[in-house]
Amino acid sequence: SAGRVEWSWPANTREGWVLPDGRILLALSKSPECPGGAAVEIERGTDGAAARVVWRYDGTQEEVNSIQKTAAGTYVLTEAGPSPRLGEIGADGKVVGGFPLACQKANAHMQSRMARRQPDGTPLVPHLLDFAIVRYAADGREMRRIDTRVPGEPQVNSWPFTAIVLGAGALLAGLTNGNRVVEYDKAGKVRWQVTAADTGGAINDACGVQRLPGGNTMIASYHVGKGGERLVEVTPDKRIAWAWKADVPAVHHFQVLAIDGVAVTAPALR
Repeated sequence: SAGRVEWSWPANTREGWVLPDGRILLALSKSPECPGGAAVEIERGTDGAAARVVWRYDGTQEEVNSIQKTAAGTYVLTEAGPSPRLGEIGADGKVVGGFPLACQKANAHMQSRMARRQPDGTPLVPHLLDFAIVRYAADGREMRRIDTRVPGEPQVNSWPFTAIVLGAGALLAGLTNGNRVVEYDKAGKVRWQVTAADTGGAINDACGVQRLPGGNTMIASYHVGKGGERLVEVTPDKRIAWAWKADVPAVHHFQVLAIDGVAVTAPALR
């Protein structure tokens, strides 16, 4: 909570994980060094040794928007561009699976964000401009689609960024420019939500979201919330339990690793 930097990597990123073995897994934004975006796994240096990249995949289109390491040691990622796709990459860098994504192609940047393969092998993918969270079968067939539009308010850009399985078919979603985080029940109906209005403007472009073990929800405001909040922790009754302000670049996503010194057990709900 003191904001001390313990480690950093010199690149803009879409998201990242601290893996159980302490390595760092990052999805890199596109840049002159990686024009199609990239994903890297980094072994942090100890005792003065430099950090080193132990795995890398360079995107083949416009962006690599999410990354996830599986229990089998493969990597699941999404690529945006003319042929949006979810891919599975082996430790040797070879493509071992994947399928096209059912989303719009006019705006590559707004095709997908935090895709997550579930324990049963079915990926869950937020599609921003489609206002849709889609659960795909392992072979790419569409199994379920949740409409994230706000009923009666077509002007609200409730684009989904995160989509987190809570159990019993429920989902938790960060709805970016809609400035809200929503729980959907198994039928896709809203059962709980917290908005900018509920938090005095602390939520401003709700991108990264994590459900914490005690039931609170951590939310990143990519456009920075009221008073400079980058992260806010919200209780189920919509009170702000904690807020973090810092002079840092915009927070796209994050991972809470421990609370009051107690490690958050895997898998993190983010």
